[in-house]
Amino acid sequence: MSREEVKQRLIELIEPLVEKKGFELVQLEYVVGKHGNLQLIIDHEKGISVEDCAMISRAVSDLLDHDDPITHAYSLEVSSPGLERPLTKKEHFMRFQGEKIKVKAKEEVEGSIKFSGTLQNAEQDHIVIRKEDGSLVAVPYKLISRANLWYTKPDK
Repeated sequence: MSREEVKQRLIELIEPLVEKKGFELVQLEYVVGKHGNLQLIIDHEKGISVEDCAMISRAVSDLLDHDDPITHAYSLEVSSPGLERPLTKKEHFMRFQGEKIKVKAKEEVEGSIKFSGTLQNAEQDHIVIRKEDGSLVAVPYKLISRANLWYTKPDK
């Protein structure tokens, strides 16, 4: 199985468990290697505590011990999304319209691959960002390789 196939299998296994516990699986990263790493970012509308991360870690560990989709040694990390929360699903873009974001595209869109500004709109097949210079750029979801909220210090 390829790394992407293993990652998809892990999402299919873990996401229902995380949701059953009342949390959202924001992101799953899986790095293969001699000492592999499985990183989960979880969220909840009321925020995430250290105890929440520990509880999800134990539940996921038990699930993976039972199903055994990873055939080598790995470490499991569970964390909150933090201030610069990853945006990985259409629903995230819908929820955070009006917020400042940073986006990296897989290929050039209007001459650039990196964008920052305010998420103006989340449409069916693309997002619209109002860049710092005031101009608008539409980035198709299929071209987004990474996106996250962009924390800026509040004005005093």
